[in-house]
Amino acid sequence: MLLQMRGVTKHFAGTVALADASLAVRPGEVHALIGQNGAGKSTLIKVLTGYYRKDGGEVSFEGRPFEVGSPHQAQASGISTIYQEINLVPLRSVTENICLGREKRRYGLLDWKAMHEEAERLLSRFSIRIDVRRPLGDFNTATQQMVAIARATGFLARLVIMDEPTSSLDEREVAVLFGVIRQLKREGVSVVFVSHKLDELYEVCDRVTIMRDGRTVRSADIKDIDKLELVSAMLGRSVASVEGHATAFGARDRSKIGEVIFSAKGLAAGEAVRDVSFGVRRGEIAGLAGLLGAGRTETARLVFGVERPRAGDMTDAGRPYRPNAPADAIAAGMGFCTEDRKAEGIVPEMSVAENLTLALLPKMTRNGVVDEVRQQRVVERFVRELGIKCAGPDQKVRELSGGNQQKVLLARWLATDPRLLILDEPTRGIDVGAKAEIQRLIRQFADEGLGVLMISSELEEIVEGADRIFVLREGVRVAELEGEAATEAEVLAAMAHGAGGSPARPGPDDPGAAAESGA
Repeated sequence: MLLQMRGVTKHFAGTVALADASLAVRPGEVHALIGQNGAGKSTLIKVLTGYYRKDGGEVSFEGRPFEVGSPHQAQASGISTIYQEINLVPLRSVTENICLGREKRRYGLLDWKAMHEEAERLLSRFSIRIDVRRPLGDFNTATQQMVAIARATGFLARLVIMDEPTSSLDEREVAVLFGVIRQLKREGVSVVFVSHKLDELYEVCDRVTIMRDGRTVRSADIKDIDKLELVSAMLGRSVASVEGHATAFGARDRSKIGEVIFSAKGLAAGEAVRDVSFGVRRGEIAGLAGLLGAGRTETARLVFGVERPRAGDMTDAGRPYRPNAPADAIAAGMGFCTEDRKAEGIVPEMSVAENLTLALLPKMTRNGVVDEVRQQRVVERFVRELGIKCAGPDQKVRELSGGNQQKVLLARWLATDPRLLILDEPTRGIDVGAKAEIQRLIRQFADEGLGVLMISSELEEIVEGADRIFVLREGVRVAELEGEAATEAEVLAAMAHGAGGSPARPGPDDPGAAAESGA
């Protein structure tokens, strides 16, 4: 074995994070590491790479006992890690980020020519050709992710750990990444592949280790275990109990959907949004579907006042609506859970209570002093109602699993009693169990009369969860689908061709019609 971890334990303030966890990786294999959020995957990786010190157990690498005191030492020992949250320096050039910590020198000075060539060579493996002299922050998230992967593979590692590497990539970029993974495998490099996308595991992985509640519950060749067995092992439930459910939304009673609470007509802003019209009713889940770069997130940012449109009209409960800032959207009864919860959602060093009540602070503060009694009541209510798993309200939110962080963000906006909640990729990067919980909560919110605008790249989530689907393509709304017409095939056709070239026209009594009329 290249890597052998046996009986690893780790505790945090009395909480068991790892209990008898194990992981065995062979030379030149791609090994999937999966489990629900909070199962212990990240903790196990951090123990291996020196971020945490284990409390018990044995670790060997290349046949020798292995323990390092920092990720830098792990890297020097042949283990490179690519984290889901891109941990590079956006104000530095692409070259500087790729060569950081292993700069090339000539006569005591930095050899920029050699480093630029090295950066270009590593990126060319991913079919990425960009100006490596430009700041990393000039490029989109997908390109930044590719730079992070190129940096990791440039350390001549024997083991590369990839934590959700495809979360920001489109299909073409995923295909390129998988090609590089297969190339690494041919070169004898092992890969630990952490992903919640089960299809990816079967496409690129040789073996799988499943974790639950800090323990390793199963290891097997990927070909010997099917998807339902994977999910049931992750959840600790029988195969029969998880069979046949793509999402947890279920059927909804659309007769309870009420009046139009928001509409947009002809929104445009730059190249990303060119002509978008849609509407949302009280108690409705409206879905925005489209490929990467279709303009979904940019449209949501226009609605919430993060950006300002150059053209188009919006109405809020029938009144003209043109926000100059997010504060205007909040005052109008809107909430927005952004796509990147780490960068634009949670405040990592603040507590669960502080994060949860952040949007409510103006109403809870008098003369600069927070009403702590009221804050405590709000926090206790939403921790209970949303099932947020935490050691207590004072725990740092960064210590929670991804699913529980997402619940904190949902609670933040629900505490403001909104009429419209915008959810951008609400289940991205969270495990199967937490995903089902979030989906059930979204349905519950809508059943209680909340209007929801949901963006998702997962077709099952959009088709099963949304009452109406607005499909965007290259910044234009090309189709509006509902009922029997809202199938995966129709959504895919609209993404590719614009639903046969003619978007569906809304009826006179639905919010799409309101968007068209501007009423």
